[in-house]
Amino acid sequence: MSALTKLRSPVKPMVVEPRAILCSTGNRVKPSKTEIAAKKKKPQVAKSPAKSNFSASTDDSSSTTSSSERSSAKTAESKKLITPSKRNGSVTKHNSVAAAGDILPESPGPVKRCHWITPNSDSIYVKFHDEEWGVPVRDDKKLFELLVFSQALAEFSWPSILHKRDAFRKLFEDFDPLAISEFTEKRLMSLKVNGCLVLSEQKLRAIVDNAKSVLKVKQEFGSFSNYCWRFVNHKPLRNGYRYGRQVPVKSPKAEYISKDMMQRGFRCVGPTVIYSFLQVSGIVNDHLTTCFRYQECNAETETELDLHSIM
Repeated sequence: MSALTKLRSPVKPMVVEPRAILCSTGNRVKPSKTEIAAKKKKPQVAKSPAKSNFSASTDDSSSTTSSSERSSAKTAESKKLITPSKRNGSVTKHNSVAAAGDILPESPGPVKRCHWITPNSDSIYVKFHDEEWGVPVRDDKKLFELLVFSQALAEFSWPSILHKRDAFRKLFEDFDPLAISEFTEKRLMSLKVNGCLVLSEQKLRAIVDNAKSVLKVKQEFGSFSNYCWRFVNHKPLRNGYRYGRQVPVKSPKAEYISKDMMQRGFRCVGPTVIYSFLQVSGIVNDHLTTCFRYQECNAETETELDLHSIM
């Protein structure tokens, strides 16, 4: 019985230790529910002042950085608005700060002129194009002057003639046909500039002969202007060329006028010379349609015609 009693004596319960759980971070012991609850009841410890100071200093540095970035951006904007610009060798500053939404006016583009005026053209030549070439002329002396200059183009260019224009006027008595018609051979040979004849002897003699022919024309038609303008019915021809390659060096009208003038005793008045004369005297408006002077010359012509109709 004693042996049986020993066998039937109660067995002490075994203490089961928690088994390790395999997790993604390795083997660790899973805490029990009581331990989790105890941790929740514990008071939370305040953060260390060092950490808070560090965060405060970080905030201050970030705010300082952002403020410096804003100030640098404003400086860059002001530099964009106030920038020096060079014009004709002088430095000017645009010191006006444009407000938001303001639109700066666009600068006008370059003035469009005829193809024979380039950025490198002589200023006196540009002025001649802008103020004289193609403007209708009806004064006898001025027309005779332009006829002489058109003949001189065989020896000189327009800029050279324009630079010598005052000398021409002095030597040729302001292009008075009556005075020039009385020039003697000795007077012709004295028409010199810087020791050289202003034109070749052939051209000089032609000018004297043409002055005599102008006087004859004035007796027949009343004036040299009436004779020249009657070929176009006293109204300028408008060719309306758009490109320089379209502008001819002569025309059927110039050939007709050339023949008529030769029959009347004029010399050195070929079709090319006559067409240049028609262009410069405004009898033909050969400004390109893209040139700003084309419309201006047309407007001047209309105004002149209106005045003549009133008179």
